[in-house]
Amino acid sequence: MAQLQIVIVTPETTTLDKMVDSITLPMFDGEAGVLAGHAAMIGRLGPGELRVKSGTATERFYVDGGFVQVENDVVSVLTGKSLAVAEIDVAVAKDALAKAEQEPSDNPELADIKQKAIDQARAQIRMAEKV
Repeated sequence: MAQLQIVIVTPETTTLDKMVDSITLPMFDGEAGVLAGHAAMIGRLGPGELRVKSGTATERFYVDGGFVQVENDVVSVLTGKSLAVAEIDVAVAKDALAKAEQEPSDNPELADIKQKAIDQARAQIRMAEKV
């Protein structure tokens, strides 16, 4: 099977840079799968699970939304936060969810920020608790 390169970049570091067989991305409106030879594209990511598969091994990462570019068998992911599933601290995510849910949402601009924080915390909890 032909491979493609994935590069996950956060403001602090490059989280992942390797050759893989397939990638599943958490788009803002669903999931997208990418194999070698995929058409060029740019898309908006939602918070959720990014999966990379090499042979029979699958690695799972939480990404905090962001953007993806696919071009010439290179998938570039730009995100504010990227964690391997094993690095997710469920207690911290649950605390963040509780704090976000208690924030007032009467201001429309703050309501969007509140919802984003809730979505991010829920995605981390869901991923960490998935068997």
